[in-house]
Amino acid sequence: MHPFDIRKPDDAIRPALQQKIDNLTKPKGALGRLEELALQIGLIQQTLSPSLSHPHNLIFAADHGITAEGVSFSPREVTWQQCIHFATSTGGGVNYLCRQHGFTLRIIDVGVDYDFPPELPIIPRKVGRGTRNFLHEPAMTTDEMDACIAHGAEAVRAVHEEGCNVVSLGEMGIGNTSASSIWMACLAGIPLERCVGAGSGLSDEGVRRKLSVLSRALDHYTGDRTDPRSVMRHFGGYEMVAAVGAILQAAELGMLILVDGFILTNCMLAARALCPDVMAYAIFGHCGGESGHQLVLDALHARPLLNLGMRLGEGTGAICAYPIVDSAVRMINEMDTFEGGRVTKYFK
Repeated sequence: MHPFDIRKPDDAIRPALQQKIDNLTKPKGALGRLEELALQIGLIQQTLSPSLSHPHNLIFAADHGITAEGVSFSPREVTWQQCIHFATSTGGGVNYLCRQHGFTLRIIDVGVDYDFPPELPIIPRKVGRGTRNFLHEPAMTTDEMDACIAHGAEAVRAVHEEGCNVVSLGEMGIGNTSASSIWMACLAGIPLERCVGAGSGLSDEGVRRKLSVLSRALDHYTGDRTDPRSVMRHFGGYEMVAAVGAILQAAELGMLILVDGFILTNCMLAARALCPDVMAYAIFGHCGGESGHQLVLDALHARPLLNLGMRLGEGTGAICAYPIVDSAVRMINEMDTFEGGRVTKYFK
């Protein structure tokens, strides 16, 4: 695995940032979370005048062997069908939101069980045609896991070189709520039954079946439940592991990381287990409708910006939160100070 060099931002600039924020024409703290975001972004970028440039939404896509056990409402072929939809249409859920908020969309195939035509704008980084069925064997080999981490990191480096400093990460992979539920149970120590939900639309009976399958898979696991690499290899999806690599690379490069829904929050959980300082670079977009999402956010001590009941994935919730991040940056750059605005400072 690439040895990512991730460090907390230097705190020396914090007093100057706080002073600038406190001297804007408003009562101290009156803009709430916007002030907190401005401080976080200023710390990350080490400047009193932070900026957002060329935002990208990266969707990592792959299939999951565990779908053979009937744990998902959606059939496996939806993974490749949706990837083609994102790549060729303007009407996907993620497409219109990227267009609305000025994001460039990139789709990276790290393990879809389908041969995409080479002319499609889908980046080919296929590690396999879906993971193995983790009810019976580890989902991937160590080499495959490390390849996925490398592909995720590569995707982030590519957009960073184009001037991107804020990245939203999304996923497409039928079956990945199952993998995420086990990551969460292991790495956050939450009882599995509280981690398992309906995914893309399972009935109550379907959820019970899903819990039964995942419980058996976890019972068969003899590895260390607190070791992120072991948990990722045994139960992960190629697209999830690639997202972990993307998170780690983005943090190393000092980029803002907009965290999406249930799957990506669990990817952040794994990234934090590998490198705790990654959390300094994360902005959590929303709390979604998938059972367990609030619990994993709580485990990360994360406060999401939105709660819209979304559970689509693809990066959609993170992109919806982006205007709030933009408002925070505009606040610190565009609001007058009391002195500059010729307003009497009306608090101590």
